[in-house]
Amino acid sequence: MHYPTPLQSATLIKRYKRFLADVILENGEEVTIHCANTGAMTGCGDPGDTIWYSTSDNPKRKYSRSWELTEKANGDLICINTARANQLAKEAIQSAAISQLTGYENLTTEVKYGNENSRIDILLDDAKRGKCYIEVKSASLLENGCGYFPDTVSVRGQKHLRELMTVKKNGHRAVLLFVIQHTGIKTLKPAKHLDKDYSNLVKQAIDQGVEVFAYASTIEKHEITLIEQISFNCD
Repeated sequence: MHYPTPLQSATLIKRYKRFLADVILENGEEVTIHCANTGAMTGCGDPGDTIWYSTSDNPKRKYSRSWELTEKANGDLICINTARANQLAKEAIQSAAISQLTGYENLTTEVKYGNENSRIDILLDDAKRGKCYIEVKSASLLENGCGYFPDTVSVRGQKHLRELMTVKKNGHRAVLLFVIQHTGIKTLKPAKHLDKDYSNLVKQAIDQGVEVFAYASTIEKHEITLIEQISFNCD
């Protein structure tokens, strides 16, 4: 996945109101940019971090710049734009980069489903193989050398797990796909210390046949690509 425009760097002052961040541009100008991430973003945007942003030419946008990446002092790159996870997943499936999700004729996105007014991120459908419902999650929390999801209590994530279990009970394939958005994450676990209910639901979903995959990304300043599966451990 290539970024819509070449990224430019800035220094983060602070993130606030979830969707906004103040930064200092390379020319010393202080501006406000958009932050497409509703999560806690723990460790993904500390004051003084170098951030990389894209720029839109849409005149209707109040903030033309969008925060895309954070570059940590140790060189780790983190994609903080959670919308990129769905784009990466779609591209990877279409290019057969995710071996577990090949062989389907049709791919659609944002399809209404379930009992709790949900939309599935990706729906694969094939006359012979049937339907495969895929919920995509962006994982970027790194603590003590391990990746975790979610980074705060996720009522929405809990709902999606319940929906996937219902899908499986109804005879369809159900998949939870974690897209790793932090180059420092080499293994992933449910964040029991942050959302015990989500952790318990993940275990329950796996027991009921929901498939869980985690795929790492190469993150560069011109593109992001899903490259390899990493371990997902519920212990």
